[in-house]
Amino acid sequence: MNLFELSLALLVTAIWGLNFSIIKIGLASFDPYLLAAIRFALCAVPAVFFIPRPAVPKRFLVAYGLMFGVLQWGLVYAGIDFGVSPGLASLVLQLAVFFTMAGGILFFSEKVRPTLVAGTVIAFSGVALVFWHTQGRTTVLGLGLVILGALAWAAANLIVKASKTTEMFGFMVWSSLAAPLPLLLLSYLVTGSEKIVHSLATVDSRAVFSILFQVYPTTLFGYAIWNRLLKKYPVSTVAPLTLLVPVFGMLGSVLVFNESLAPYKLAALVLILSGLVVNGFGTRLWAAVSRRASSPQAL
Repeated sequence: MNLFELSLALLVTAIWGLNFSIIKIGLASFDPYLLAAIRFALCAVPAVFFIPRPAVPKRFLVAYGLMFGVLQWGLVYAGIDFGVSPGLASLVLQLAVFFTMAGGILFFSEKVRPTLVAGTVIAFSGVALVFWHTQGRTTVLGLGLVILGALAWAAANLIVKASKTTEMFGFMVWSSLAAPLPLLLLSYLVTGSEKIVHSLATVDSRAVFSILFQVYPTTLFGYAIWNRLLKKYPVSTVAPLTLLVPVFGMLGSVLVFNESLAPYKLAALVLILSGLVVNGFGTRLWAAVSRRASSPQAL
């Protein structure tokens, strides 16, 4: 990966991390489900008129749109609205990596690796630490919603794997069509039509900025760059950079909302990222150490 491509990859992870704070800005004007509905409506339109539909059965597009748009982001938005800070939300959402691995074992007969078990234990220790220090029932509920959002993200990843698509950008654009109507229905059931009309009628520049940031830099630009890098380079080269997302998420929360980085938050950050590192690199590191230990010493 050359310097320009590495810079683009780092820019995308920074955008994805900052996006959690931008979401909170939008939640000041919209309820979680209405905000998510607007996001995915604009992700789909007008792009669907220019991007060919990927050659996969429609059921995969619908299932992915429901899991990724309605459940993952609907739940994460609701979690932030219930009091989870953007930095913590970006961190806890990384549990999707382990949920995805577990799904691969259950549904695709993938092998259980010792590093997966160790990484999962370490990462969930970080989540337990967050729950231990959480004050108030509202934030506990919010954290639970974000964890469910991570579970939905894992399910979305498994749907992509099952579809065997190679057109991920088009897959994302077309699957976004499945999300707005269910999200609007949730918004109506939770808040009522009067609140929806009022939110749309009184939208301000901060809300517009939040929506546009989520749609274009975060979703369309971010996924376009990321998928291009995934096609050009091995997944093992590109995927580890996502470890920076919660780092930028925490920094964004500090810069935008002056969130304090209490020691327990830093400890949780270290534990969850350590779990991800153990899961992603532990097997190769252990193999390298074993080969070095078993090789004859140079005289």
